Parts: sequence; structure tokens; C-alpha cells
Amino acid sequence: MMTKGRNDNHPRKGSSIKVQPIRSFEVIAAIKAHLHDQPRNLCLFTLGINTAYRASELLSLTAGQVAHLKAGDVLDIKQRKTNEYRMAVLNTVAVDSIQSWLALHPSRNITTAPLFQSQRGRRSLCVAAVNRLVKSWCRETGLSGNFGSHTLRKTWGYHQRIHNHANVALLMRAFGHATEAQTLDYLCILPDEIKALYLGLEL
Repeated sequence: MMTKGRNDNHPRKGSSIKVQPIRSFEVIAAIKAHLHDQPRNLCLFTLGINTAYRASELLSLTAGQVAHLKAGDVLDIKQRKTNEYRMAVLNTVAVDSIQSWLALHPSRNITTAPLFQSQRGRRSLCVAAVNRLVKSWCRETGLSGNFGSHTLRKTWGYHQRIHNHANVALLMRAFGHATEAQTLDYLCILPDEIKALYLGLEL
């Protein structure tokens, strides 16, 4: 049970911070249901868990960049860390969420308008706001642990590895990591995969 004034989705003072992916399909569905009447947030969540983009990269998108995208189209976003472009191929659920939000977007006819526009003005949401939103979505669906903006792309990578059996080298490229070990550690599955080496084969 949560204690009043305490955020169970944030590490205790002095503990190490490692943001977790959302491992359960049921929780993902619950968050989407919770955001049903919040089309901007539903789009942000859906696009975030269906790509390897950082929150800052998603927040750089404009309405004009995505207005005509279809499933299977490539989205290229410039990384703020490296100034290099990194592509993602959008699936049907990502495109549908974009189009549903654009139909209601208050500045949809302005091509330069931020896709994820703040409700307080015409500026884009900031990463800190996304961090707070993700924490609140996870908390409201009963998850305990540390969650934040990186949870979105970690969730994509986690399920790609665990359920889609994606090659670690490909995930490393998608995330822009330097090593495969970094990717496995980032996805919070490195200890599990090492354990599986010992239990998966008896000689």
C-alpha cells in the first residue's frame, strides 16, 4: 500500500536509479485504457513503446513531420546526443495513435507545431513532464518500482528481446549503444539471460 506523500515509482534516497521497462502486456493494456480519453498522452505512450526513440527525440517531432505517415513508413529523427539521424519504421498501432491525436490536435494545421504540445501553451512538452507522466501512469495501474521517460523505449526493447527474440546487435544499433552488454543491462535482462545460460543446457 502506498504511503501518503511517498512516490513508490521513485527510488529511495541514496539508492541507485535504474528505470524499469513495463514487462507485462496486461499493464500496457491497462495504461492504454487509462489514457483512452487523453489522446495526446495515449499517442505519446503508444509511440514511445513502439520505437527506440528517447523522450527528447519524440518531443522534437512536429505535426507536419508525421501528418502523412502510413504503417511501414520510415521516421528519421536527429539525435540530440550525437547529431546523427536514427530511423524507425512505424507500425500500424503507432500510426493510428498519431492520426487519432492529430484529428484533435489544437494546432494540427500548423506544420511546425509540436506534436506533443503542452496544454499550457504552444510549446512542446519537456522531458521532465514526460517523466512525471510515465511515473503517474505506472503508479495508477499498480506498478511498483522506478519508472520514467526511459521506460517507454526500454519497454519496446524488452519485448523485442524477450518475445520477438530480436538479435542483441540489432537492438544495440537501434538504441545507439556502444556494446551489446550495455543494451542487455539497459533492458534490465542481463542477469536473467546469464542465468538462462546455466539452466538452459545440461551437459
